[in-house]
Amino acid sequence: MDLGLRGRVALVAGASRGLGRAVAEELAAEGVDLVLCARGEGPLREAAGAIGGASGRRVVACPANLSEPGEAERVVAEALGTFGRVDVLVTNTGGPPPGRFESHSREAWHDAVRQLLDSVLDLTRAVLPGMKEQSWGRIINVTSIAVKQPVENLVLSNSVRAAVTGMARTLANEVAPLGITVNNVLPGYTRTERVEQLAAHNAAARGVDAAAAFAQWEREIPMGRLGEPREFAALVAFLASERASYITGTSIPVDGGWIKALL
Repeated sequence: MDLGLRGRVALVAGASRGLGRAVAEELAAEGVDLVLCARGEGPLREAAGAIGGASGRRVVACPANLSEPGEAERVVAEALGTFGRVDVLVTNTGGPPPGRFESHSREAWHDAVRQLLDSVLDLTRAVLPGMKEQSWGRIINVTSIAVKQPVENLVLSNSVRAAVTGMARTLANEVAPLGITVNNVLPGYTRTERVEQLAAHNAAARGVDAAAAFAQWEREIPMGRLGEPREFAALVAFLASERASYITGTSIPVDGGWIKALL
């Protein structure tokens, strides 16, 4: 299937590893030029070099901490200065610390808001004018299965990612007449460093090893296994494409059937 993405420009956040890197690799394979951002400069530049070398596309690394004011605007300005436009925005951040409600301070909540919500708002505000001017754009937020079915011991993620969902669903209606789509993609338990950390945390709380935590998740997933980053990235690439031009305001899980809700 030709997704019609060749020659487009995408900005992918959190792209040095895990889901963000898999998304960047998938988009590059479809002929997309990329601006990648993440906090760690070394891993980010390694990822950009590897993706550019494998795909032959132009890939720019822009280290940034999107939780800090002004950083999102700086990244978008670099993208516009390099390519002249941003056609596709993929917002993606690492998860906040696990824990129950009473284990988190007021500052921890503020940090989670800056990390998960403010970064998405800032990136979206920065790219929207250009997308509106060209009457075409794709905004895709990487959130979590937690927005449809709360995950135990992840109260920060459960709460703040839900705010991103509400914002995106509202924005989707506002910009739909302008050729811009806004969608959320909800990763389930996927083989990433973040999930390995959650497994270690849950295992320690239960007094078992990490293998037992993984086994429990696999029992909860109808497919009986964790997902792979490339499986998640395939959906993101489709939502970024011309073929997905009539899909907006959705929150789509990639979870092997873990979510039990009807919708």
